[in-house]
Amino acid sequence: MKSSNAVITRVMVFLLVVLLFVGGSLAWWFDSTRAVDPKDTDPVTFRVNAGDGVRAIAANLAGDNLIRSSTAFFVLVKLMGIERNLQAGEFRLNRTMDSRTLARELTHGFEDIWVTTLEGWRNEEIATALAKNLNMPESEFLRSAKTGYMFPDTYLIPQDATAGAVISIFTSAFDKKVTPQMRADIKAKGMTLDDIVTLASIVEREGRTDEDRPVIAGVLLNRLEKGWPLQADATLQFALGYQSQEKTWWKKVLSEDDKLVKSPYNTYANPGLPPGPICNPGIAAVKAAIYPKKTDYMFYLHDPSGAVHYARTLEEHNANVTKYLR
Repeated sequence: MKSSNAVITRVMVFLLVVLLFVGGSLAWWFDSTRAVDPKDTDPVTFRVNAGDGVRAIAANLAGDNLIRSSTAFFVLVKLMGIERNLQAGEFRLNRTMDSRTLARELTHGFEDIWVTTLEGWRNEEIATALAKNLNMPESEFLRSAKTGYMFPDTYLIPQDATAGAVISIFTSAFDKKVTPQMRADIKAKGMTLDDIVTLASIVEREGRTDEDRPVIAGVLLNRLEKGWPLQADATLQFALGYQSQEKTWWKKVLSEDDKLVKSPYNTYANPGLPPGPICNPGIAAVKAAIYPKKTDYMFYLHDPSGAVHYARTLEEHNANVTKYLR
């Protein structure tokens, strides 16, 4: 009988321990996932960077005092099965939200979207990216965008931003990158900012590396000083426009007939700089245009591998053509 009572006692003790453990766990869970402060309605801007995992997001939420426990938030997201649905961007959150609400907010309703524009893109290419990411009509952006000054970078843009607001973001970045000293140096060269940006846009499309760009800028400036036509293929590509068969704005292989296209951007037919930029250059191309490498080269070409070969005379250039392109 005593043995039976002992067994019953041990079972009751075990059950009590289990109940205490479960009760304690539930108490911890409910406390850890409830709102940090039900009375604090002040908005908090919270950013999720591209590539952030649940652990990083949970740690950042805890660091901003938006959740009580990063561990509980991590487990909650796993239980909700929404790990893959968490979005990158900026969110307007507050401390009245419990962990479940916060987790759901991070899967939708984000206010800012990451948009990347690349060096050398035409405005039309930027417009396509904005249409895809922000659902912004391409024509709306193109009506006001100024080629050459839409600084290429990765931006966090409000999803309800107007075309004017996006253009302002791009041009403000350009204004910050082109410093007062750079502007003074442009003036000292006897050139305008428009001249430099136009030259830089050609250098961006013609140069492949940071080593090539200053040399190519110097070659183009040498030709301008002598009154020679620039004969830059990139300006022909710009003039020819969208290639429906290739599905690109930049024709891949130019023909001799292409050099006859009637356009002020045809630098084979027209001396001097074209009327304006042909693309949006990055800061390396802008600096190359302001601070070119001085050489006596007058010609250059790219071989099939993309390497650049320079020449001082037409004879040297023709020899390079024969050696590398035929």
